[in-house]
Amino acid sequence: MDPPPQRRLAAPLLLLLLLIAASSPAARAWKKDEFRNCNQTPFCKRARTRAPHSLDAPLSLAAGSLSVSPDGSISAELSHPSRPRPLVLRLSALPPHALRLQIDEDYSTATPPHRRFHVPDVLLPDLEARTLHLPEPKSAGGVSTVALSSDLDVVVKHDPFELTVRRAGSGDPVLSFNSHGLFDFEPLRESKPEDETWEEHFRSHTDKRPRGPQSITFDVSFYGADFVYGLPEHGSTSLALRPTRGPGVEESEPYRLFNLDVFEYLHESPFGLYGSIPFMIGHGARASSGFFWLNAAEMQIDVLAPGWDGSTTPENGRIDTLWMAEAGVIDAFFFVGSEPKDVVKQYVSVTGTPAMPQQFATAYHQCRWNYRDEADVDGVDAGFDEHDIPYDVLWLDIEHTDGKRYFTWDHSAFPNPEEMQRKIADKGRKMVTIVDPHIKRDSSFHLHQEATEKGYYVKDANGNDYDGWCWPGSSSYPDMLNPEIREWWADKFSYESYKGSTPTLYIWNDMNEPSVFNGPEVTMPRDALHYGDVEHRELHNAYGYYFHMATADGLLKRGEGKDRPFVLSRAFFAGTQRYGAVWTGDNSADWDHLKSSIPMVLTLGLTGLPFSGADVGGFFGNPEPDLLVRWYQVGAFYPFFRGHAHHDTKRREPWLFGERRTAIIREAIHVRYSLLPYFYTLFREASVSGIPVMRPLWLEFPDDKETYNNGEAFMVGSSLLAQGIYEEGQKSVSVYLPGKESWYDLRNGSPYKGSMSHKLQVLEDSIPSFQRGGTIVPRKDRFRRSSTQMVNDPYTLVIALNSSNAAEGELYVDDGKSYDYQQGAFIHRRFVFADSKLTSLNIAPDNLGKKKFTSDCVVERIIILGLRSGAKKAIIEPGNREVEIESGPVSLRSGSSPVAPTIRRPNVRIADDWTIRIA
Repeated sequence: MDPPPQRRLAAPLLLLLLLIAASSPAARAWKKDEFRNCNQTPFCKRARTRAPHSLDAPLSLAAGSLSVSPDGSISAELSHPSRPRPLVLRLSALPPHALRLQIDEDYSTATPPHRRFHVPDVLLPDLEARTLHLPEPKSAGGVSTVALSSDLDVVVKHDPFELTVRRAGSGDPVLSFNSHGLFDFEPLRESKPEDETWEEHFRSHTDKRPRGPQSITFDVSFYGADFVYGLPEHGSTSLALRPTRGPGVEESEPYRLFNLDVFEYLHESPFGLYGSIPFMIGHGARASSGFFWLNAAEMQIDVLAPGWDGSTTPENGRIDTLWMAEAGVIDAFFFVGSEPKDVVKQYVSVTGTPAMPQQFATAYHQCRWNYRDEADVDGVDAGFDEHDIPYDVLWLDIEHTDGKRYFTWDHSAFPNPEEMQRKIADKGRKMVTIVDPHIKRDSSFHLHQEATEKGYYVKDANGNDYDGWCWPGSSSYPDMLNPEIREWWADKFSYESYKGSTPTLYIWNDMNEPSVFNGPEVTMPRDALHYGDVEHRELHNAYGYYFHMATADGLLKRGEGKDRPFVLSRAFFAGTQRYGAVWTGDNSADWDHLKSSIPMVLTLGLTGLPFSGADVGGFFGNPEPDLLVRWYQVGAFYPFFRGHAHHDTKRREPWLFGERRTAIIREAIHVRYSLLPYFYTLFREASVSGIPVMRPLWLEFPDDKETYNNGEAFMVGSSLLAQGIYEEGQKSVSVYLPGKESWYDLRNGSPYKGSMSHKLQVLEDSIPSFQRGGTIVPRKDRFRRSSTQMVNDPYTLVIALNSSNAAEGELYVDDGKSYDYQQGAFIHRRFVFADSKLTSLNIAPDNLGKKKFTSDCVVERIIILGLRSGAKKAIIEPGNREVEIESGPVSLRSGSSPVAPTIRRPNVRIADDWTIRIA
């Protein structure tokens, strides 16, 4: 039926008003009232009011139900007389010493209309095959003990149920579950009692909650921990998670994990942002541990201050946490390591190691909402060349499309997209276009037609295609939980489907929380329905993950499995690291957001996402020139390095702020390009081990308590340390350099002692940055238009000697784009300097495959920091070739003085074995 005449006029007007409001910075800036707090979230409010050991129906383990299954796991029953059905518990072990705890309702006794949702396609598919066999538990006095490994036990208390992972020899606890008796698992009910109201209301929205309350709450304690870390994403200038409840805590909101489109977010808040990873790491001088809960429903997590439970003598070195989720099951992992890197490695052994990016993606990206047309693109591209500033990727935001219809082009502004991309590609550069999940509800739009006909959209609570408002106006959202729909979406990236795309075009997924301008909390209603009759509340935090997955698979299919995808996503979840990069979203052009970007990026790296960064300069607002300069200097060390800005901001390409600032920004970008061989080597390490590219100091110095809550300085790999300048007009800065060895200034090679703080003068043209004594860093010092044009350039090795006059480092090189490296086509060298001799060793395994990669690149310069001898010559073997040692600059920046012994033109190939001996 046609709408009445008034509505025919009102609908376009409403659309116009909504879109104007959405695109207005003032309108979309942070509004506290648009989002729920804990007191407005019934499951959170209920859980937080409970005192320790106060539950009316605490769950107990039936001792007679404890048994070892054929697969080596241990199963048991948890129950209480008041419950409609018992719970089924499963314990299993993963190498080297991780414990998995799974708890769900026992549907064999009484089947409710719906079952709880288990999040699929996040854990690695071979996880069950890697499960270890647990021995028979030893039970006595209401307690069962089982050996998890040679040095760890799992102790299960029966009544009430409690679980502890402890040291086998000393009996010292490391992690515990329900030691404060707060474990509550609301059962699914078959029908709503007449005296209960299941509906929930927030602002003008009603959540029908047809399946009733189904929340889960429990406490987890970390022993031997000075601090806990993790739980992205929230804004904070603190690397460690601050307490949210207890004595001395003023703010009383828990850390919220609920993916939301938050424009111009607060730099200091436990409020959840665009992504959610329910993984927490505890670390102290005596222990490193981790806890991961695989659950995609909304979570709220309290970090509890000592004395929160009324104890007058809180246990020193124990941090208690309270985990609350609206729905789902318990599928949790306990990780224990001898150092924090072990914990990170165990987490990625469960959720997957990060994807190896293409070389170009690790360089500098230039973005704006929006570059207007092809002439604008040409002008920006030419501007970088004119000002001798390298860049690799130019991005197009939503305005490049035909009326916000993704996979299309505005042909008035971009009439020749393939030619535009070809011209960019001729300089070794790439382009990125944006593809969001909302599909314009336009009967003439082929994508909408097809999705409608196939029934591929998320449904509303009544079973109709969900209709929400986003950039195109009325929009619907593909149901990415369904593998068939993900496959369909992936096909849309073929050259045949995505007209105007070329092999050098890559993708940006934004708004995939999902963002719905007229939805509750700017997202999809919780009672919307997905594939398998799953409510949106159960998978909300994973929606963007599945969208990212499908997009990456599309680029993989487009390249016939040969081209590594590059897809940037705003929303993320556990496992996102397997599909691409993320960024910290719509930040602001202010000093506080620059400062908070460091803990945010570090936290993403700790939780499995090493390829991340913040918008350089701040997305919203106009940065003052000095702030922009400082942001480029910090951003040059972000793993993902991109400048981006809102369409209402002034243009801010790097050359628009005067010659002096242009020169400083150029130098910052040059620093990144010179270090690309080092960054690429670190990305290789991350893709194998999960150890992040950008690291908190304590990840490298786990015994140094001075590093535990340092969120201003950071490591890049194990060799470099940098600290930003986070205040306007700052004249001096204190930098703590950990460890016993010396550190060397990256600019001039000046040495600084370790294990102490140094008060340094703030310089306009750089931020404090140092190379650690005992390391070797590979560089490329010839600057081209893009990283692609640097492929055949020679290398520089910077050797920073430690107190033993020794150093080590690595270099990894492959073709930078394909998957041939998985079959052995790469170079991996270890450089070792000891006894006045530099040796290049092959550390690539021999059994990876038949493909080979070689390079004729040579080392043209070797800089040695800390060399005390007055040596003038070096001997190269094989060949007994003699080369001179001269004094040279540490960097090739203009005006640099010769300060360090330098072996010039040794011209040894990076692919070969060789030694260079100081004569």
